[in-house]
Amino acid sequence: MKYATQRIAYWYFACAMALFVVQVLVGSLAGTVYVLPNFLSEILPFNILRMIHTNALIVWLLLGFFGSAYYLIPEEAERDIESPMLAYAQLAILMVGALGAVVGYTLGIHEGREFLEQPLWVKIGIVVAALIFLYNVSLTVIKGRRTAITNVLLLGLWGIAVFFLFAFYNPTNLALDKLYWWYVVHLWVEGVWELVMASVLAFLVIKMTGVDREVVEKWLYAIVGLALFSGLLGTGHHYYWIGAPGYWQWIGSLFSTLEVAPFFAMVVFAFTMAWKGRRDHPNKAAFLWTLGNPGDGLLRCWRVGASCTRCPGSTTTAHGTQVTAAHGHLVLFRSLRDAETRESSTTPCRACGVRGALHQGA
Repeated sequence: MKYATQRIAYWYFACAMALFVVQVLVGSLAGTVYVLPNFLSEILPFNILRMIHTNALIVWLLLGFFGSAYYLIPEEAERDIESPMLAYAQLAILMVGALGAVVGYTLGIHEGREFLEQPLWVKIGIVVAALIFLYNVSLTVIKGRRTAITNVLLLGLWGIAVFFLFAFYNPTNLALDKLYWWYVVHLWVEGVWELVMASVLAFLVIKMTGVDREVVEKWLYAIVGLALFSGLLGTGHHYYWIGAPGYWQWIGSLFSTLEVAPFFAMVVFAFTMAWKGRRDHPNKAAFLWTLGNPGDGLLRCWRVGASCTRCPGSTTTAHGTQVTAAHGHLVLFRSLRDAETRESSTTPCRACGVRGALHQGA
């Protein structure tokens, strides 16, 4: 590590992996309840277990994003994080909020909206943590060197914070509720998260292949353009049957089909850069994960998602079945691979013992 404050990332990844273990254990328990409905039916019913399972997922993914930023930004900005104390305070707020949400769910205190069940005080805590984070990283970038990678990363992170604000809007009309609910759920997963993923991928490619930064940045901007162009209007595939105007059927079909474009671009980008640059990097884990992650996203997420969301006709039979559940789990398996890619860049290399991809002239 070139900067002492990059150590902050370690604690974010440690907490993220702890929550991942919780997610898997609770998910296994929920699967058992799903098969044996009377098991724990009065103590921990299936709907409560599902809340804990999905919310643990969301929080550990966010911690992975935050940890990545705290590791990546000092390298790119060429200075330490503005305030390490605020970074640790942010982590404490998020972990306390996660624990408080779990306790609330077991006591029946929740808002009932899928993925956004958090009580109001937890949502406010998330916003406070996000404001601390954005202040910390934005000031670090402004006072240091600004690059395309930090610009795209900040755009994605600011987007995560802005779109989460729609979680506070809970209209009584169900169709209107779903319209804005997807602003959080879809535009996170198929919009701003892809910006974070692309910026981290570009960072790793530069460090591990030695390809010229200008070449990588051109690819990065192309990927970002595709992600925003397809992802924003691709939200329409959730509007087919919720009472929205009929034109969303053809808009959703067209732009949802194009959502594969940024993933395909990431695959081409990663393998092209690896071919042009050196392929003998000693940290094989980080290198292979960097190549595998976008390919996994392309094959697993889009292939199954295409069958249940792209065409209005197929959604009438696929939605609400195990096809959609499989799509969701495969999408988030890709997110796990993304987090592991970031984490592998901070683990010691077996060949030389130096942490991450930042050695051997990188």
